[in-house]
Amino acid sequence: MAGRSVPKGYCHEHHQHSGRNALAAARQAADRIGIPMNIAVYDEGANLKAFARMDGALLGSADIAMNKARTAALFGFNTETLYDFVKPGGTSPGFDRTNGGLIVFAGGIPVRDGEGRLIGAVGVSGGAVDQDQAVAQAAVAALA
Repeated sequence: MAGRSVPKGYCHEHHQHSGRNALAAARQAADRIGIPMNIAVYDEGANLKAFARMDGALLGSADIAMNKARTAALFGFNTETLYDFVKPGGTSPGFDRTNGGLIVFAGGIPVRDGEGRLIGAVGVSGGAVDQDQAVAQAAVAALA
């Protein structure tokens, strides 16, 4: 904005605070269903901003959570919607092997501002895909 200065560190602090809120909401949702999860929050540039591995969460699903968030941030779609492109007979076989590997099942959700602009993404892994999706939705709701 012309003529107005933004306090130094505002954006960084805002992203950190938002990331912590998303992690807290996701942890609560995961606790309610009794499944320890890995939770990743990415910014609009597909950079990791916040991550949590709950006690007992599968170590192997940490990378999956981060890749779900990264996939959603890179393309602006829920990760499961990308499956239609890569499924047998889909329009883009092999698409999921681009960009260092994409995730094409549920649990990655883009985050948009009030004007519909992509501002980040959340990825969750550790349970069944419907559980991952529900926990990711709780995290996204905390960012709204």
